[in-house]
Amino acid sequence: MDTAQRELADTLRALHTPADGRALVLPNAWDAASAALIARAGARAIATTSGGVAWSAGRPDGHGLTRQEMAEAVRRIADAVEVPVSADIEGGYGPGADDVAATVRAVIGAGAVGVNLEDSLAPGGPLHDLPAQAVRLRAARSAAAEAGLPGLWINARTDVFLFGIGAPEQRMANLLSRAAAYADAGADSLFVPGLVDVDTVAELVRRSPLPVNVMAGPGAPPVKAFEAVGVRRVSVGTALAQTAYGAAQRAAAEVLGAGTYDAMEGAADFGTVNSAFTAGRSGR
Repeated sequence: MDTAQRELADTLRALHTPADGRALVLPNAWDAASAALIARAGARAIATTSGGVAWSAGRPDGHGLTRQEMAEAVRRIADAVEVPVSADIEGGYGPGADDVAATVRAVIGAGAVGVNLEDSLAPGGPLHDLPAQAVRLRAARSAAAEAGLPGLWINARTDVFLFGIGAPEQRMANLLSRAAAYADAGADSLFVPGLVDVDTVAELVRRSPLPVNVMAGPGAPPVKAFEAVGVRRVSVGTALAQTAYGAAQRAAAEVLGAGTYDAMEGAADFGTVNSAFTAGRSGR
């Protein structure tokens, strides 16, 4: 573990507790080029999207990649930028605490200084029961310390709202129980995809023992609305990757159909993209 990686971990931690109250905004990356361009756009840190990384490798989201494949993708991203990188490790690439620990060690070795760890067993649920997920989070924290990066930021994702777990009137209580247990287990923040109603988010922020991260995108309130109620981190999941792939599909359909190129206007300049990968450059 080198000093530079520990310093990046300290930087990521500081970005979650800013003096100006700004939320940490993370337009999620899926490969080295997207990470480099997101950093050039002004991102103060990079978070990966498991869906985008999987799609770029020809796999579906939801543990479509192996631990090694995901770690290799994280390494390419970390090497392409000079800002902190947080890795989406899905459910840890296995159900047990040992699986989570192995994954945390792998991504730290690849250059990550933060992780997302989710509590769903599969897309759509069910979720790990609360004690089991707490054990998995403790394993992540211990693995980080053993790897020489005790400051690893652990963003504990819960899919209570995303997958509609339980009766609607019971979801906030479930969420708060998980937040308390996850905090005790060593998590640094709580990530609640599927929840964008500002009033409900505000209640969660008031009652959660952990800083709150939301996942936003088209149709969601703007970042400033989340900042106003105390959200510390806003990410966009697969939305940016979907935007890029949608643009590629539209441009391809135009050139194949009409034989014109209008959809390619506004593309990133060749030199801008190419210069992000000067031979021998490493962000770490």
